[in-house]
Amino acid sequence: MSMLTPPGMGGQYRITGDKYPRMRRNRGRRRIVLAAAASVAALGLAGWGTLQLIDVFTGGGDKASAVGPALGCKPSPSPTAKPVKAVPKPGQITVNVLNATTRSGLAKDVADALKKRGFKIGEVGNATKAYDKKVDGPGVVLGAKTAADAALPVLGTQLVGAETKTDARTKPAEVDLILGKAFKALTAEKDADKALTTLAKPVPAPSAKKDC
Repeated sequence: MSMLTPPGMGGQYRITGDKYPRMRRNRGRRRIVLAAAASVAALGLAGWGTLQLIDVFTGGGDKASAVGPALGCKPSPSPTAKPVKAVPKPGQITVNVLNATTRSGLAKDVADALKKRGFKIGEVGNATKAYDKKVDGPGVVLGAKTAADAALPVLGTQLVGAETKTDARTKPAEVDLILGKAFKALTAEKDADKALTTLAKPVPAPSAKKDC
């Protein structure tokens, strides 16, 4: 019996030879570990790729936001400015100055001031019963409906706070300035001139927008 044979064992369990058997590691376990590591790496790459795609489509990245939206944007048609309305000059408007207050000589003083500013002066006197002592504000600018976009706003530049009204008259170039209880003075001439200049300017067109 060989010295390597355990006591009590013989025959088929006899170990012969002068070399010990080599103990080999389990190859199956190594393969499982390698496969698990490869799976983790693949999942990590897939997750990173998904985040990059989300970044591109949502504009999260600087480069994506700078390039992506610009490619899909189309400028809207540029709006045009509103046409210029024919604003009459003061010399084309006849103003009736009517006093609805108890202050004597007020209508004449205002009429003289408007005449110096280039307006034509028509009737100067007291207001009718419909307005006499019934105008609490600075005044009323009264004229034809067709004068609402022409003579009325021009005269309105001369008295800040005046109320604008229309009636059934047919002459658009003839308007009334009815002076009320709160009247103190006409608008400063330099401010009135600026307001007249603004009336004559066209409304600027809004800037074109991009449809993205």
